[in-house]
Amino acid sequence: MSIAWKVAEQAHAQGAKFVLTNAPIAMRMGEINNLAEKTGAKVIAADATSDADLKNLLEQAQQELGGKIDFILHSIGMSPNVRKGIHYTETNYDFYHKTLDISAVSLHKTLKLAYEMDAINDWGSVVALTYIAAQRVFPDYNDMADAKSLLESIARSFGYHYGVKKKVRINTISQSPTMTTAGSGVKGFTEFVNFADDMSPLGNANALDCANYCISMFSDLTKYVTMQNLFHDGGFSNVGVTEKVINRFINS
Repeated sequence: MSIAWKVAEQAHAQGAKFVLTNAPIAMRMGEINNLAEKTGAKVIAADATSDADLKNLLEQAQQELGGKIDFILHSIGMSPNVRKGIHYTETNYDFYHKTLDISAVSLHKTLKLAYEMDAINDWGSVVALTYIAAQRVFPDYNDMADAKSLLESIARSFGYHYGVKKKVRINTISQSPTMTTAGSGVKGFTEFVNFADDMSPLGNANALDCANYCISMFSDLTKYVTMQNLFHDGGFSNVGVTEKVINRFINS
């Protein structure tokens, strides 16, 4: 189950009305319809790399919601290089461009269209999910690390311009490694989840807690937080080593 799924459930629990979207090819599997039924949300198909699809999504969302949008979650990530097991040093550049387009540029396209259409309410909030591989090397994260770096830069840059014009907040949340469908596609992911847990004073943050954090970022309680990359990782991002990890070597 994805973090976005959990965010939808928690937003519904807080009384929010929203729409759901996914790529047309992914919607054929039908899982999103179960979430839509559970949350009472309309599902609008959209290819996140298509300007036409994104414009239609924003238009239909406003029609469904009866006005401008209060919050947007960007939770998209896909790398053909990772899926096909291509090493970073042997990157296929056609695949690389697709990785960046789907996983990062899609945020810029969404924000650009929303900005032009004035689709987000003043003091609205946009949150994009990212990962610490944007700042540090995790070899098997591959070109997704480049995509997350770009994603965070887009959030900062557009956060400035959208903030000046409409007081819209744009942030990224850097989540602990989480056992989702997307995460499980990374080589050695299960082992790394265990390592990260041992490296985090509070342990790994799970999908539900990440969803709750997203909800707080959508709310007026965080209305002056913008252009930030916010670590939600149990302290992992500020730890050099822990006793648990040292003991692994001592015990071996």
